Amino acid sequence: MTGSYPGGSASSRRLTPLAALVAASGISSLGMAATLVAVPWFVLHSTGSGTRTGLVATAEVLGLLCSAVLAGPVVDRLPVRATSVGADLLTAAAISLIPLLHAWDALNLPVLTALVFLVGAARGPSDTSKQLLLPAAMQRAGVTAERATGCVEGARRIGMMAGAPLAGLLIATAGPVRTLYADMAAMALCALLVAALVAVVPRSRPADGAPGGSYAGELRFGLAQLRRDRLLGAMVGVLMLTNALDGALNGVLYPAYGTQVLRSSALFGAMITAMGAGALLGAALYGWAGHRLPRRAVFVGAFVLVGAVRCAVLAAEPRVPVLLAVLAVSGIGSGVVGPLMMSVAYERVPEEVRGRVFGLLVAAALAATPLGMLGAGLVLDASGLVAALLGTGALYLAVTLAPLVFPVWRGLDARSGAGTSGNAEASKEPAGRAHGAPAASGAKILTEQA
Repeated sequence: MTGSYPGGSASSRRLTPLAALVAASGISSLGMAATLVAVPWFVLHSTGSGTRTGLVATAEVLGLLCSAVLAGPVVDRLPVRATSVGADLLTAAAISLIPLLHAWDALNLPVLTALVFLVGAARGPSDTSKQLLLPAAMQRAGVTAERATGCVEGARRIGMMAGAPLAGLLIATAGPVRTLYADMAAMALCALLVAALVAVVPRSRPADGAPGGSYAGELRFGLAQLRRDRLLGAMVGVLMLTNALDGALNGVLYPAYGTQVLRSSALFGAMITAMGAGALLGAALYGWAGHRLPRRAVFVGAFVLVGAVRCAVLAAEPRVPVLLAVLAVSGIGSGVVGPLMMSVAYERVPEEVRGRVFGLLVAAALAATPLGMLGAGLVLDASGLVAALLGTGALYLAVTLAPLVFPVWRGLDARSGAGTSGNAEASKEPAGRAHGAPAASGAKILTEQA
């Protein structure tokens, strides 16, 4: 790694890049929470249509999905820090257009959908680039993968905890559209942090000095990596289905619960804060003791908490203190999932191919999310909120019990050295360049924002 950090002790200079990436994760999540609350609230409050709310929520995921599929080789070829900064600035610019066009009375549903799609498309390279910067920062700081990923996850959860009630307050005072300025400012600050405090990461080059492989060839190589690893394939399958259900909850059913049951944007923000508080505790617990726990049991337990338990309590419509307490317990499972998935990803995919492989992993896991959002909107309009919540919870429980049934999931408990793959073929690198931190949990994190 190159770059210097004038002033301060040698120890503080070693920690600076990691601290900057952790801070960027928290700030980005704070702004994202504003968008998560404001955009669905605006559409549902303005139109009263669950289907239209699902359509707009789907647009951002589709943008993220497209960028995850197409941007992996591009991110591998470009300077990673510059890519991170540029993507953050593009995200901020796209978000800023929403309140500007609304002020000019030019924000109709197609325009809003297109802008939200652009925001999702820019967030993909932004998140991937920061994940590619993480291993060098982690190595420079001398911390383990569990600790580093736990810190990033914890910061993200703190951002969600602070951002959700802030968004609820801003919606009540300034309106949902102007609330998006918080996300715009957050992404601009992330760009500044990375540009100023994270050193340039040198790019790996082919050993034989040959030029990089073709764009299509690198995509095909990433797909081949996923096909060869049966455990990663199984994880993608579960994540694909659970992300679809999370999209239904967070993109449609949560806003509906806030408007129909709680009838308060502030209490809606408090729901997200409760989940965030539990998730912060879950991330801290896994960072502290995760290396000593059986991963398969933890994986199933975490998903049961974040899925079936959450849906059941929402469908019961309890008093607000009970609701928030159970959501906090459910959030513990959400906080465990991210660091667990990232730890598995570090072990099973070689460092030199992580960029393209995990971009495709995120894309595969996100593929069904738009269907979940659209389906939730249709069910909400046809059958009501309680039926939609119960159906989502039942499907979630059925999917997350799969690791207890199929033998391939025993591989979760087979720990290996970081950066190794349980597959000899995984180490064969075609002409081209790829490296960086895994984004296996990114699919879960980017759509399960509660």
